Amino acid sequence: MKGLPYQKRTLALVAVFVPLLGLFVYVALRSGPLAPVSVVLATVENKNISPALFGIGTVKARFTYKIGPTSPGRLKQLNVYVGDSVKSGQVLGEMDPVDLNARLQSMDAAIKRAKAQLGEAEVRHNFAQTQATRYEGLLKTRSTSEEIFATKQQDLLVAGAALTAAHQEIARLSAEKTALKEQLKNLSLIAPSDGLVVSRDVDPGTTVVAGQTVAEVIDPDTLWVNVRFDQIHAHGLAAGLPARITLRSHPGKVLSGRVFRVEPLADAVTEESLAKVVFDQIPGPFPPLGELAEITVALPPLPPAPVIPGAAVHFVDGRTGVWQVIDGDLRFTSISRGPVDLDGYLQIREGLKAGDRVVAYSENALNTRSRIHIVDHILEVDQ
Repeated sequence: MKGLPYQKRTLALVAVFVPLLGLFVYVALRSGPLAPVSVVLATVENKNISPALFGIGTVKARFTYKIGPTSPGRLKQLNVYVGDSVKSGQVLGEMDPVDLNARLQSMDAAIKRAKAQLGEAEVRHNFAQTQATRYEGLLKTRSTSEEIFATKQQDLLVAGAALTAAHQEIARLSAEKTALKEQLKNLSLIAPSDGLVVSRDVDPGTTVVAGQTVAEVIDPDTLWVNVRFDQIHAHGLAAGLPARITLRSHPGKVLSGRVFRVEPLADAVTEESLAKVVFDQIPGPFPPLGELAEITVALPPLPPAPVIPGAAVHFVDGRTGVWQVIDGDLRFTSISRGPVDLDGYLQIREGLKAGDRVVAYSENALNTRSRIHIVDHILEVDQ
C-alpha cells in the first residue's frame, strides 16, 4: 500500500510527457527538419522557343580623339572646355614655341652663310677647272712637266669635292629648317573631326610630353554599347541581330538597336563573349559615357524540343541537372542545356523527354533522401 502514491506520480508524469512527446514528433515531422519539402512540379513540354541573350554593357564612343602635342613643350593656351562642340579643323589650343622662332632665324643665317661658302667653292672649282685645262694644253706642247699637270688635276678634284660638300651643307640646313617649320605648325592643337569635348586634361602653363593628351574629343553620333554575354548562352550571337537597350538612368525606357559586331577576342577570365551594339537612333539627352546599359538580343526561333523552366536547373556535385520525381522518389538527372528564352524556359538537348516530371521550385534544398510534398505553388515563389 506504500507504493501507491509513487505509481500515481509515475502515471501522472506519463500522462503529461506522452502527449508532449507525441506533439514534438508531430511538429518535427510536419514543420521541423524532418518535415517534407514542399515542391512544385513541372512537366517537360515539347515546344519551340524564341531564345534571347541578356548582357550588361557600358556606353562608349566609337571614335575618340585624344589631342596632344607631337613634341614636348609648354601649353600656351587651350580654348575649349568640357561639353563644348567643335568643328573639324578648329584650333583648340596652342603650344608655346619657346625658342623655335629664334632657331628658325639662326637657321636662315646658317643657310645664307652656307650659300656664300657655296659661291666661294664654285669660284675655286671654276679656277681649278681653268688651270687644269690650261696645263693640259701646255703639257701637249711640252711647256710644263707631268708633275705640275698632275698637281693641277688634284687641285681640280679637291675643288670639286669642296663644291659638293657646300651643296650638301645647304641641303642639310634646308631640311633642318623644314623640320623646324613643321614643329611650328604642330604647335597648334586642331580638332580632326566634328565632335564633343569630353575631357580637358591639362591647363595652360603646364609642361607636357610628346603624345600626352591635352583634350579628348568624341564623335557623339557614333555611340555604341560595349556589352558582355555569358559564353554558355552566346550561341547564335551574330552581327545584325535586333537588340533592345535599357540605360541604367532610364529603367523604364527601351531603345532599339542592333548588334554591330561580335568581337573576335573573348574574355578568358570571366568566360564572356564581347560585342558592340549600336543605337538605331542616338538617345537624347546625350547619355554619359561609361553608363551601364542592359542589352537583350533576340535570336531566331528554334524548332520544337523539350523545354523546362530555367529555375528547375541545379548544380549538384559539379553536375548540371534537374530533380526528377519517379515513382514518388527524387532522382537527380544530368542534362545538356540549350538556349533560354525571355520567359525563362530552357531548351534541353539531352537528359529529358517530353512528359517527364521535374521539380520546378522547392521550398528548401533537395537531396536524394528528401521527402517531398507536392503543392500547386509556394508562397515565397509567388511573391
